[in-house]
Amino acid sequence: MSQNQPPSEQAVIKTSFGEMTIAFWPDVAPKTVENFKKLARKGFYDGTAFHRIIKGFMVQGGCPNTKAGESGMPGTGGPGYQVKAEFNAKSHVRGVISMARSNDPDSAGSQFFICHGDARFLDRKYTAFGELVAGEDVLERIANVRTGGNEKSTPAERVSVESITIVPAA
Repeated sequence: MSQNQPPSEQAVIKTSFGEMTIAFWPDVAPKTVENFKKLARKGFYDGTAFHRIIKGFMVQGGCPNTKAGESGMPGTGGPGYQVKAEFNAKSHVRGVISMARSNDPDSAGSQFFICHGDARFLDRKYTAFGELVAGEDVLERIANVRTGGNEKSTPAERVSVESITIVPAA
C-alpha cells in the first residue's frame, strides 16, 4: 500500500435480520465504492429495505422509496444522479455486491444487490464493487423470506436496512 492511499474500509450493513460486512473493491470500481460510502455516511440508506428478493439469485436494496412515508414505487428511486458504470472482471458469485440499474448501463445511483447465488451472466454488465466477508447467515435468512406480489419477488415481511456504517477494514 502506498503512503498516499487511505486505509481500506468496509461497510457494515445492519438489517432487521442481523449484520453483514462488505469488503470493497476500489481497484476495479473506485467511483462506485466512493459513491456507496458517501451515501452510507450521509445516512441515505438508513430506514430503507430490501425490496426485491429472489432466492438463489440476489437480494436488492438501496431504494429511498422503501423508507416509511415515501410514496414512490419501490425499486424506482435513487439519489437524484447516476454513476457511470465500472464494469470489471470480478464475477457475480454468491456474496458479491453490485449496483442495480435500468437498461441504461450508466443508470446506477444508490440501489445495490448482493448475490445469493452465482449470477455470472451479469459479469461485465453490472458494476461489482465488493464482497461479503461476514454475515453469510444473514444473507441466507434474507434470501429465504417468503415473497409474492406482482413480480413474485416482493418480500412478504419488511427486511429493514437500519444503517450502513463505514468502518476501517479489520
